[in-house]
Amino acid sequence: MKAVIQRVSEANVKVDGEIVGEISHGLLLLIGIDEEDEKADADWLVQKILNLRIFGDEDGKLNLSVLDITGEILCISQFTLIADYKKGNRPSFIKAAKPDKAIPLFDYFKTEIAQSNLKIESGIFGADMKVSLLNDGPVTIVMDSKTKL
Repeated sequence: MKAVIQRVSEANVKVDGEIVGEISHGLLLLIGIDEEDEKADADWLVQKILNLRIFGDEDGKLNLSVLDITGEILCISQFTLIADYKKGNRPSFIKAAKPDKAIPLFDYFKTEIAQSNLKIESGIFGADMKVSLLNDGPVTIVMDSKTKL
């Protein structure tokens, strides 16, 4: 699984012009699911994301996690994170998990992250979504569960 983690002051996602998910201070997560991903990949990402210290403390140092600040999280499924762009100029998405696997794993990811008792919002899997955000910092981090030690 891949995640693009953005520290935001606010973010929302619209489908057909209607806001379906909205947060204030916290994290916007773009989640890509590979055909080989399993629950263990989601579990690893959830723990890393929830404990990632990318929020400023009283001295302005990045010492606080989204848990520490009682932040909010907006989760967006994004199969394009699994793009293979090495050959030619048109990316291939053949390694992205098909909906029958990706939807349950994305739902599992959201359920596990919701165990934090933080406000969790999300887009609609497979929908044409319009995501708006105010990146705070900017702070943007990319994680891949395949690179864990």
